[in-house]
Amino acid sequence: MSELPIPSELITCLRAAHRITALTGAGISAESGVPTFREAQTGLWARYNPEELATPEAFQRDPKLVWEWYAWRQERVRQAKPNPGHLALADIERHAGEFSLITQNVDGLHRRAGSHQVLELHGNLFRAKCFNEDRPVENWPDSDDIPPRCPRCGGLLRPDVVWFGESLPVAVLRAAEQAAANANVFLSIGTSSLVYPAADLPFIALKSGAAVVEINPQPTPLSPHATFSLNGASGIILPALAAQVWGEQGHH
Repeated sequence: MSELPIPSELITCLRAAHRITALTGAGISAESGVPTFREAQTGLWARYNPEELATPEAFQRDPKLVWEWYAWRQERVRQAKPNPGHLALADIERHAGEFSLITQNVDGLHRRAGSHQVLELHGNLFRAKCFNEDRPVENWPDSDDIPPRCPRCGGLLRPDVVWFGESLPVAVLRAAEQAAANANVFLSIGTSSLVYPAADLPFIALKSGAAVVEINPQPTPLSPHATFSLNGASGIILPALAAQVWGEQGHH
């Protein structure tokens, strides 16, 4: 495979960076075969619109339906594996001085790939929280209840993800803004740059003087502002980037 044309200024920039922050969106998971949220539902779920299931109102109306939809989505994600893009980010974390990974994805693939510093803006498909108390619940007694009940208050458990009409978790968003503001290099990977507040993060980095690198197959609203814009799949570009910056050939 021929080496991808990674701009030499970008390689220099990454080698000199003390703090690197990355933001990932649906694109990186799509390369693992995880269907993006708005992709056609299949099978039993084909007649439902995701926007009508991912809301607090839908859960109040039919909690069993919503819980079962998330169980189906978990099953699909379990069949997916982290791809070379996920693995390259875990690799970059090992080499970089300070590294923060912010993700809009709820599939947990970054952690499965070996990333540790992960800020999940939209929650995680595999975690639950109490609908009444809005507190995470790790374990609950086995029963036939769908959804299961909160061991503390008896309320219904719901997926610990951000639904339409809900705010992002404040502490996570603050930490993400801080990581963007402190970065020397900010990587925006596989994200449409249309969903706020995540779409603000690269601009916070730019304002603080960071080099912003966009990695995406299609141009986005961020492209004209990015310091470097690399068009292509993250599963190809990220491993090439990691190899050229931190690989053997980088240390003659």
